[in-house]
Amino acid sequence: MKKIIEAQEILKSLGLPDSQQNEMSALTLLALLDLHPRKEWSQSTRKSVTITKGIMDFVSKYYKKKYAPNTRETFRRQVLHQFVQAGIADYNPDNPNLPTNSPKAHYAISELALSTIVNYKTNFWEKSIKNFKAKLGSLKENYERNRKLNLVPVKLPNGEVLELSPGNHNIVQAAIVEKFGGYFVKNGFLLYIGDTVNKDLYIQKKYLEKLNIHINDHDKLPDVILFDPIKNRLFLIEAVTSHGPMTPKRINELEIVLKNTNAIKVYVSAFPDFTEFKKHINSIAWETEIWIAEHPEHMIHFNGDKFLD
Repeated sequence: MKKIIEAQEILKSLGLPDSQQNEMSALTLLALLDLHPRKEWSQSTRKSVTITKGIMDFVSKYYKKKYAPNTRETFRRQVLHQFVQAGIADYNPDNPNLPTNSPKAHYAISELALSTIVNYKTNFWEKSIKNFKAKLGSLKENYERNRKLNLVPVKLPNGEVLELSPGNHNIVQAAIVEKFGGYFVKNGFLLYIGDTVNKDLYIQKKYLEKLNIHINDHDKLPDVILFDPIKNRLFLIEAVTSHGPMTPKRINELEIVLKNTNAIKVYVSAFPDFTEFKKHINSIAWETEIWIAEHPEHMIHFNGDKFLD
């Protein structure tokens, strides 16, 4: 609908990151403004709404967009949280003392955002945007600045340094390359590492092809691949922070991709700590290896000692 596209344009002008310029974010903005499809932007109003009964019901009724009940957390974490940070929405304005997980938690468009948005498509729009950013700044710029400060560096065996995007998953991946590789793949090197943002951050396609591993866009590689040419071992490693250990199903998928290689395949599930490991222990496949970053000099062997040397 036209209103949704216009709402996305407004979010972009207000300086929201790309991930908060999507349809869900646009619909959330329209709900906060109580703006039906046939209303003008100058008719935007401020009222407090909850997520489920306020925002989700509004977009379902007026914009015919139905979201599953479990999408509530997506609205909260991936839209409203950023709206509050950007000064576009106020959290619990009617009762600031509500606990964080209160079912009465609510949101309202901020006074400054409202006074800016009502000028959309008028001669005052550009001036209003400049005033908004002068007072609050651009969240997108702040995010980019903070992202650069929080990048996860990973030093490769050849001395090259990659910068991974922030997050626990990439912290484990960096530990795999630096620590697991240092202890267990001393003569090896990195063939692939997939950043959580850029899956193709580092991939040695030519060397993979030398091993008869031909990758296409549809193949899902493990998080990290290390290779020891002296022992001809290919270490296929999943970094597990919330999901994704080496399950029987995952190994079957990888065996299809790796069916033509003569390298010895070593399947590894890597965890940040024992707490995370224990969450997944029942789903890990036999004949695989477990590595825990908080004890990097050790491995747990699920059935067998073929990689102990």
